[in-house]
Amino acid sequence: MDCSCEYSKENLLRKISEIQFVCVELNLYIDTHPEDEVAKEDYACYASELNELINRYEEIYDPLLGFGLSVPDSGCWVRSAWPWE
Repeated sequence: MDCSCEYSKENLLRKISEIQFVCVELNLYIDTHPEDEVAKEDYACYASELNELINRYEEIYDPLLGFGLSVPDSGCWVRSAWPWE
């Protein structure tokens, strides 16, 4: 992933959505083609990029999820702007 480019909040959310879509599709493909090593490598690459994008978003803005990957400050999820705001 090219970390030198800058995304606006909206573009960053769009990019996260795009990469999530790719990860879901690759995951479904790998379920039916478990021997496809190239697909597995692609999935690992996109999953890593997704993690970097989510981390970048959360460093700049607010937690993207109320659970899971993020360890937000207590209560900051409900006090922050929602991702679509």
